Amino acid sequence: MIRPYNISDQEKLIEIFNLNVPAFFDPLELNDFLAYLETQSDTYFTIESEDRIIGGIGYEIRESDRSGRINWIFFHPDFSGKGEGRKAVKHCLKILRSHPTVEVLIVRTSQHAYKFFEKFGYQLMYTEKDYWGKGMDLYEMEHVVKK
Repeated sequence: MIRPYNISDQEKLIEIFNLNVPAFFDPLELNDFLAYLETQSDTYFTIESEDRIIGGIGYEIRESDRSGRINWIFFHPDFSGKGEGRKAVKHCLKILRSHPTVEVLIVRTSQHAYKFFEKFGYQLMYTEKDYWGKGMDLYEMEHVVKK
């Protein structure tokens, strides 16, 4: 189940985030995630399965560059490869594609997850070594929205 984030989810999401360090996130990124939740929690979703929190995903609409962005997607390692990520991304993409000003979809990820986003039509536009932290490269990807 994908549902709106609630502040009571934060502790469990931090625990799951930390299970993804260092494989998918640098430990210092936790502060950025918490800042995101503080300012944009209305665009974050909590994912549940079997009556427990297993991950989260967020989105952002930037009027300034007419983009829709997927942010902070992660899951408990026990649920990796079980289709939950695909469902979550499709959920956010539906919201982003329906927004009248969104012309391009952007995701900023790492070398460890960019192949996943290629499955949704994203194309690699830019990379930067050690952007997120040592050994965590930025992979910025885009997908043009067809209206």
